[in-house]
Amino acid sequence: MADDQELVAGELEIGGRARTFIVRLPRDAAPGVLVLVLHGNHPDARGSMMREWTTFDQQADSWRFAVAYPDGHSGSWADGRGVTNADEAGVDDVAFLRAIIDWSADRYGTHRDRTIVAGMSNGSFMAHRMALGASDHVAVLAAVSGQMPASLLSVTPSHAVSAMLIHGTADSISPIEGGYSRHRGPGGELRGRTVSLDETAARWRAVDRCPPGPGQTRATGRSSRHTSDAGAGGTRVVAWTVFGGGHTWPGTAPRPGLTEPATQEFDAAEEICRFARPLLIPADKRKL
Repeated sequence: MADDQELVAGELEIGGRARTFIVRLPRDAAPGVLVLVLHGNHPDARGSMMREWTTFDQQADSWRFAVAYPDGHSGSWADGRGVTNADEAGVDDVAFLRAIIDWSADRYGTHRDRTIVAGMSNGSFMAHRMALGASDHVAVLAAVSGQMPASLLSVTPSHAVSAMLIHGTADSISPIEGGYSRHRGPGGELRGRTVSLDETAARWRAVDRCPPGPGQTRATGRSSRHTSDAGAGGTRVVAWTVFGGGHTWPGTAPRPGLTEPATQEFDAAEEICRFARPLLIPADKRKL
């Protein structure tokens, strides 16, 4: 992780609430692009969790990106499923994340229209919502262990957004086939449905106006990925299936308390940055 001189703490008031985040700046370089990294849902979750768990600090130097680690409301994001503390509190997390993008652009000159938003679990669901609701700001979406909420399927963004979707076949918390949240309603009713990895990829290919079909396939003994042919503005969609992978971040050990299997075949943070670099397309070229 970075020394203190590469870290900046930020605070913004959004909807009458003080919202906080930290930003990791690249060493010896001006950042051209901002990466938003969103944590999962846990009462104690903060942006620093993703900073400690992933290699995005190192990627900041390798790719000369600025990386922001925002803090969710009560450890969660208002991702549109209606099941988190943030959803129930009526928090506008799209506005919060937009404000971080604008803050970074004003302070460091990062491109407002070429942001990468990456997330894990609840953070992935929020990344989908952010990419749909702020597509003029987001050029690339990366979702690990989190498909598209069914409530967002009818949302049509104004701009195409490239998407990298990574999911394990043994994920018991957010199954690759889709399903409902573990957080049931007051009467025990099922809530917060998400669609499968295949449906999520198909939806993003449709949004991005990619040619029919999943595109090219690259497979190993431990995973397979389908990369679409180019869509609007050159955008692409990758659906990456991790065989036997659980509710984990590829390339790292599982979080304490989780027993889900974790792959070490690749580092998700590194692959997200590699995927994103050629797809940081200006908004005017991604307009639908």
